[in-house]
Amino acid sequence: MENIEHISQTYRDIADGAQQELNKVQKQIYRIGTLRLALFVAGVAGIIYFYTEGWAVLAGIAFVTLLPFILLIKYHNRLFYRKDYLEKKIEINRQELAALDYDFSCFDGGEEFTDPAHLYAYDLDVFGARSLFQYINRTCTEPGKRLLASWLGKHLEKKEDILERQEAVRCLAPELHFRQRFRILGLLHKGKAADEAELKAWAASPSVFRCNRLLRALPAIITGVNILCLLSVAAGYLSATAWGVLWTCFVTAGFAFTGKISKIQTVYGKKLQILGTYAGMLELMEAQPMQCGLLEGIKKEIGGEHRKASLSISRLSKLMNELDQRNNVFMYIILNGLFFWELRQIMRIEAWKEQYAGELPRWLNALGQMDALNSLATFAYNHPGYAYPVLLDKADMLSGMENTGGGSRFVLRAKALGHPLMHRDRCVRNDIDMQKRPFFIIITGANMAGKSTYLRTIGVNYLLACTGMPVCADEMEIYPARLITSLRTSDSLSDNESYFFAELKRLKLIIDKLQAGEELFIILDEILKGTNSMDKQKGSFSLIKQFMALQANGIIATHDLLLGTLIDLFPENIRNFRFEADITGDELTFSYRLRPGVAQNMNACFLMKKMGIAVTD
Repeated sequence: MENIEHISQTYRDIADGAQQELNKVQKQIYRIGTLRLALFVAGVAGIIYFYTEGWAVLAGIAFVTLLPFILLIKYHNRLFYRKDYLEKKIEINRQELAALDYDFSCFDGGEEFTDPAHLYAYDLDVFGARSLFQYINRTCTEPGKRLLASWLGKHLEKKEDILERQEAVRCLAPELHFRQRFRILGLLHKGKAADEAELKAWAASPSVFRCNRLLRALPAIITGVNILCLLSVAAGYLSATAWGVLWTCFVTAGFAFTGKISKIQTVYGKKLQILGTYAGMLELMEAQPMQCGLLEGIKKEIGGEHRKASLSISRLSKLMNELDQRNNVFMYIILNGLFFWELRQIMRIEAWKEQYAGELPRWLNALGQMDALNSLATFAYNHPGYAYPVLLDKADMLSGMENTGGGSRFVLRAKALGHPLMHRDRCVRNDIDMQKRPFFIIITGANMAGKSTYLRTIGVNYLLACTGMPVCADEMEIYPARLITSLRTSDSLSDNESYFFAELKRLKLIIDKLQAGEELFIILDEILKGTNSMDKQKGSFSLIKQFMALQANGIIATHDLLLGTLIDLFPENIRNFRFEADITGDELTFSYRLRPGVAQNMNACFLMKKMGIAVTD
């Protein structure tokens, strides 16, 4: 708890410090704004008052007043950027303070990733409001958001992959300044969902102008002709009027390319502007020391210490900004007549694309990886009491076969396991111990006693462990098989599919995967809920026997106490546990503590009587 308080104080101090600096910046903005206004008024008044004094005096007044005014515009813009940065810094630290108190409604829950047919995500509330994704998500780019969703939607299954990501999370967790600066930069100019695809489409598209040799030479020819004309006018060989006519012809000819260039600028201009933001984030990544293999690999993807990605993208962003000057009609006419500037600029952008387009998808992927890893690292930083699980692989399983009578092993052990989305002050923690294959834990218990919460606690922490994050437990040891659940199967009116048929489809999917040789960790809640008691018992017994024959592992929660008798058939491979509703006098209480054995107390009739519903003997 002291660690949580320390983290809260850290966020509070950062927010308070940013607020103090913001107050100073706002005062500077007001002072600079006032000074700019005074300079502008003084300049205009001076020019009007001394209008008859000659050009030298007027030029001096403009130099003394309007030049500082222009310089202050640039400084003013920097102050406004700093203001926006500090406001975002205050915002994200206040968000983290709220998240530490389990209010994470301000973060994106990834509703678009919700899929009722998913192997486990729908059952475990991985996406949507009040979901695991919303609790973890601190991404600030669309590539990062989609990558984080894919990590949670398809967890890792190899020990070495999980350990590699776990190491990266450990390295990034203490780097609070880096993580926050990265996120702020991304949030200041956050892109849209389609940006990445459209940027890649632009990178893959062929050049429109540079493919023509004449067009490539045209800006240089026009520039050369204008230089010769200027020298000829200065030498007296050509009249200024003649050059003016020629220059007008160049301006007119330049309009031939304006339509295509405007179309390119309209379609891709705003998309390419987001690269300016990405350049700052890439530069931050390049400057950050990377101390582990995965992070070093990401850094190499963007050019490492040579800053290839950030410098290249900064160059493209600058070219796009320069192209925007064509929106100023006065500048457009002058520059186009002298240099065919518009055509020259669009071909510079095409030249950039030809040189770097192949690397752009890799840079965006590296950016997304860092964004997603920062989310995992923030989760780890915010939960100092969580433990990183010990990972096991097939070699570890084989080393323990002497304890299993020659059979293969499966390990899932944890002490004081809790659900990360439940408030730390109210979360009741329980253990799990599974160390052989096949093996099932059968959980019985009354309504509201904690069975479903326990199943979700196991599932969510299993997912965290296989994603490379710390888990809500004192310690955990895990062999990462593929997680699959059936906790909240629903009917489908659109597919004319009943609840019972939907559940059978999920169970058939599990059986097919086991028969195909896949290693699964199965979590089921109330098997065959959609049929009568006798049929349900018979089907449940048959299903569990088939799971045993297929060497499966998992947990099953049920109200059917007869399933507890399966331990007689599989005394070494099944364990019964229960969650009890304790009835004392006229009061019903829940300890939410996992106990060995089959449930003794049920509470449906008791609750009906409490609510005034008659129950006959």
